[in-house]
Amino acid sequence: MRKSIFAATFMLFSMSMVMQAQEQRIWPEKLPDNVALKAGEMQQTMGEDGILRITQMHTPTLEKFEVKKSNKDKVIIICPGGGYGILAINHEGTEIAQWLNSLGYTAYILRYRVPKDREGALQDAQRAVKIVKSENPDKKVGIMGFSAGASLSCRTATRHKLPAYTPTDEIDKLSPRVDFAALIYPAYMDDGENRTLTPELTIDDTTPPMFVFQAADDVYGNSALVISQALRDHKIPVELHIYPKGGHGYGLRDYLAHAASIWPKLMETWLENLTF
Repeated sequence: MRKSIFAATFMLFSMSMVMQAQEQRIWPEKLPDNVALKAGEMQQTMGEDGILRITQMHTPTLEKFEVKKSNKDKVIIICPGGGYGILAINHEGTEIAQWLNSLGYTAYILRYRVPKDREGALQDAQRAVKIVKSENPDKKVGIMGFSAGASLSCRTATRHKLPAYTPTDEIDKLSPRVDFAALIYPAYMDDGENRTLTPELTIDDTTPPMFVFQAADDVYGNSALVISQALRDHKIPVELHIYPKGGHGYGLRDYLAHAASIWPKLMETWLENLTF
């Protein structure tokens, strides 16, 4: 019953708040010299757990979920999780976009390259930021993600000074820096020696503010602590929440974990109070 209510609620959000979703390829026909896209169509499968998994994505896309007549000053790029092996595209993608729409925010889902292409994923994310900026010149652009998608979001937020690919067109004249980031049950933040900060995450005074949420019993729970401490050490605004239980991978589905009904309220307040 709870699953049915959940699905019906988001269907209403989709019908009432969102214009028709618009999906576009993020790379031009003439690729940058150091961007290599493999051949092959997207492949996806629906699991018995109700999670739609993209198992192969060689041509990355952005799908825009636009809110009609919104007065919000922020737009948000969503990076689904999946261990960089798959994309959990519905419960950490479309359901999140519809939730953001219900709050009045236009959202974009980034279908970045999988499986196992971390550098390609970072290229995709930097390009996506520039596209979203070009389409929303009067808005602040943020990024959020789940698990590996949170890892990608953090890499994007902290590595904007290091271009992941060679600029190729007018869009690439824009900066890949985001204005804010939200990390929901992040992973791979503590890959440094003795579970310290992952070395590639370079934090300085240009790093944007972040929202971090994780459950204490999450196997990746140390990631939230490590990234939040690093941000604090550099005097970057960070809001960290550790919930007692929830594990990993619940998205907005509160029948999986009560934590799924906690983080959205906290993030909603954070977004409303976020100033620049």
